[in-house]
Amino acid sequence: MELFKNMRRQVAIFFAVLGPGFITAMVDNDAGGIFTYSEAGARFGYLSLWTLIPITIALIVAQEMCSRMGAVTGKGLSDLIREEFGLRTTFLVMVVLLVVNLANVAANFAGVAGSLELFQTPRYVSVPIGAALVWLLVVKGTYDSVEKIFLVASTFYFAYIVSAVMVKPDWERALAATVTPVLLSDAGYIALLVGLVGTSVAPWMQFYLQAAVVEKGIDAKQYKESRVEVVVGCIVMSLIAFFIIVSSAGAIWEQGPRAIGDAAEAALALKPLGEYAYYLFAAGLLSASLFASSILPLSTAYTVCEGLGFESGVNKRFDEAPTFYWLYTLLIVLGAGVTLIPNFPLVRLILWSQVLNGILLPVILIFTVMLINREDLMGEWTNSWFYNVIAYVTVAAMIVLSLTLAWMSL
Repeated sequence: MELFKNMRRQVAIFFAVLGPGFITAMVDNDAGGIFTYSEAGARFGYLSLWTLIPITIALIVAQEMCSRMGAVTGKGLSDLIREEFGLRTTFLVMVVLLVVNLANVAANFAGVAGSLELFQTPRYVSVPIGAALVWLLVVKGTYDSVEKIFLVASTFYFAYIVSAVMVKPDWERALAATVTPVLLSDAGYIALLVGLVGTSVAPWMQFYLQAAVVEKGIDAKQYKESRVEVVVGCIVMSLIAFFIIVSSAGAIWEQGPRAIGDAAEAALALKPLGEYAYYLFAAGLLSASLFASSILPLSTAYTVCEGLGFESGVNKRFDEAPTFYWLYTLLIVLGAGVTLIPNFPLVRLILWSQVLNGILLPVILIFTVMLINREDLMGEWTNSWFYNVIAYVTVAAMIVLSLTLAWMSL
C-alpha cells in the first residue's frame, strides 16, 4: 500500500512539472527542423540517420544541465551569464542569438505559408492570421494556459510517424543506417550534418528551457521528476526526426536523390504514395510552424530581457514587462514580414539558420558547462565527470564540423 502511495505521488509530481522539457524538445522539430530532416532524407536517403543517436545523447545532457541550473539557482541562463561573465559578453551573445532566432522565426512563418498553400490558401492571408494568433496567445494568456495549449499542440507531431509508415520505406536499410556512421568529403553533406546538430540541439532551447523551469517554479525538490520529463521529451523528439527523414527518403530519395525547395515540397512528394500521408505531413508542418512561431520569439524575449536585466515573463502584464512584450511583438512582425517579401531566398535562409545554430552551439555549451561546475553556484548539483565528457565532446565535434564546413566552402 505504501509503495502504491509513493508511486501515485511520483506520478502526480511528474505531471505537475510536465511542460518545460517536453515542450522545448518537441518544438525543436519546427519548420526549419522539418525542412532540414526532409532535405537529409531527400538528398542522402537514410545515410544521416546514424547522427540521431549522438544527437539525442548531446541533447539530453545539454537540456538536463539547463533544467538543473534553473531548478537549483532559480535564475535563467542569460541571467547567470550576465552575472558571471559581465554585460559585454552577454550583449555579444544576445546580438548573435537575436539574429539567428529571427531567421528561425521567419523559417517558421514560411512553414505556415507553405503548409496552407498546399490547400490553396495564399500566404498573404495565412501568415498575418497566424502571426495574430500566436501574438494573442502569449500576450493575453498566462504561463499555465499557454503551457497547456503548447502541450496539446505537441501531440500533432505524431502525424509524422503515421505518414512515414504509410510511405512504406525500406525499414531494413533505415535501421542499418541508424547504427552505421558514414562521413562523406562533400560540402553539402558536412553542411547538412552541422545543420542537423544545429536544429536538434539549438542554442535557443537552452535559454528557453531554463527560463521556463524558473517561471514554472520548479525547485531542487521537484528536480528528479523534471529530469525524467526532459529525457522523455528528447527521446520523443529524436524519434519524430527519425520518421521525418525516413518518410522523405522513402518518398523522394528512392525515386531519385534531389534537393527540395521547402518542407511543403516534402509533403507534396508523399501525395502519390497516399492522400492521407500527404495530409498528415502537411498538418504536422502547420502545427509545428505555428507552435514554434510562438516559442522562438518567446525564447528570444526571455533571453534578451534576462541578459540585459529587464522584467520578463508570460505571467506579467504588458505594462509590467513592456520590453519583453514589445520584443516578442517585433520578432513576430519581422519574422512574418520577411516571409511576405516577394522572391526572398527563404530556403537558403532556413538551411543556413540551422547551420548558424550549429556554429553558435559550442559557445553556449561552454558557458553552460563552466557555470554548472561552479560549486559556489550549484553546491552538490555540479556536473559528474560523465556529463562533462559528453558536453566537451559535443563542443569539440561541432567546432571540427564548423571549421571543416568553412574550409570546404572556401
